[in-house]
Amino acid sequence: MAFTSASFIVLTIASVLLYYIVPKKAQWCILLLASAAFYMAGSVKAFAWVILVSGMTWVTGLILGRYNAIKPADKAQKAQIQHKKKQIAIICAVCCFGLLYAMKYWNFTLELLPSALGNHIPRWDFVVPLGLSFFIFQSMSYVIDVYRGKYAPERNPLRYGLFVSFFPQMVQGPISRFDQLAPQLTAERKLCWDDLQIGIQLALWGYFKKIVIADRAAVLVNNVIMENCPYGGAVIALGILFYCIQLYCDFSGGIDITRGVARMFGIDMTLNFRRPLFSTSLTDYWRRWHITLGAWMRDYVFYPLAFSKPFGKLGKWARKHFKGMMGKICATSTATFIVYLIIGIWHGANWRYVAFGFWNGGIITLSLLLAPQFLVWKEKLHINDKSLGWHIFQVVRTNILVFFGRYITRAPRFLTAVWMVKETFLHPNLPDLWNGTLLSLGLTGWDLAVLWIGVAIMLAAEWYQEKQGPIRPMLETKPAWFQWFTTMVLPLAILFCLGVLRADYIPEGFIYQQF
Repeated sequence: MAFTSASFIVLTIASVLLYYIVPKKAQWCILLLASAAFYMAGSVKAFAWVILVSGMTWVTGLILGRYNAIKPADKAQKAQIQHKKKQIAIICAVCCFGLLYAMKYWNFTLELLPSALGNHIPRWDFVVPLGLSFFIFQSMSYVIDVYRGKYAPERNPLRYGLFVSFFPQMVQGPISRFDQLAPQLTAERKLCWDDLQIGIQLALWGYFKKIVIADRAAVLVNNVIMENCPYGGAVIALGILFYCIQLYCDFSGGIDITRGVARMFGIDMTLNFRRPLFSTSLTDYWRRWHITLGAWMRDYVFYPLAFSKPFGKLGKWARKHFKGMMGKICATSTATFIVYLIIGIWHGANWRYVAFGFWNGGIITLSLLLAPQFLVWKEKLHINDKSLGWHIFQVVRTNILVFFGRYITRAPRFLTAVWMVKETFLHPNLPDLWNGTLLSLGLTGWDLAVLWIGVAIMLAAEWYQEKQGPIRPMLETKPAWFQWFTTMVLPLAILFCLGVLRADYIPEGFIYQQF
């Protein structure tokens, strides 16, 4: 069930109405039923996988909770309990991530094998649930946190199932933590008009970015970025630029819809996107892009790696053989590179995603290692790192690096991405930008104008938020009619006139739902 479908709108409205009508003790049941309906509308088989993962992690949490409740008599018993807890957590992790591997990466692995061997191993065609990686990561964060004794396990399987499958977040996150989201899902609430209004406004803003901008940009992207692209490098670069716009508005729009729908129920979702276009480094960009994924990788991959015994030995070896900063940060830089490589692979079973991980991990790791040299260069060039010019340079540099990284993720294959970059520089064919070629790529002049105006509106809003903070306090100083017109009436009119009702409109699925 797509966020942009009429069935999702009906499900949301019906769920909100029932949520505030039923007895408060039963409100969470409405959320559970809505989540089940959301999944089953797509595929009953896919919903079965959700039940399997949630059941397995719930049982694991209960077992770990029992061991946590034991008060060891001595160090030997404490070590024994810790060993058993680790075994149980590892078994659960192997099962969950093994399922993820089987569904997403098994067939890709067979392609790496020699044909004489790979052709004799059966391929698996699973019905993959929406947001497979998201609910597995969320479930495993719960197991790991219970293992660490951060909180007691949830004893009600249905309440835990709601935490895992809460329907607004299943398409593309955020990856919520149990102690942040679960209490909100089961809380008893009265109807709050502010929550309802804020939720609708957030959702409308998300639909604007998705329907008016992202889906419009997707038309040109799909007509340009393909195998054996017949256009010159300038059009290819424009296609990648439009893909950057599409992905930015697609993901951030989906997050806004998620936060908006959840807010209608009085639930405040974890912030998952914070204006990465204004980032001053690639590290800063990815911290802002998918905040909860970065936090998950930091807490459950980076820290365990960086503080593990092998990396401790690597750090000692590096400090012994390398002088200065290189020796100090060699271990942490290696862990950082591994994390970004994993994030790249997380995006999909394809060599281009591996290359994407190398691209970002390599640049960020290299920047860490060369940081002392950068300071020397800035002093020699007398660069004022507090100046507006330097800030603008950093933002432009960051977005250029992201731009070229998008060649890798959007191209059908990694080698195609390399070819497209080559064409961009060696065979740009600039006249294609003004000789009418652009109007043959699926968008009319009117569509292009609407798209750029939409991007300008989005950038203006984000710039205000970056400099001044949330827009809502400013709107609250205006008359009520102005608030309702600018946040409700006008967005709805734009969505219908420039989005849903435009000729040949074909809704695109959210890009991140495949992950």
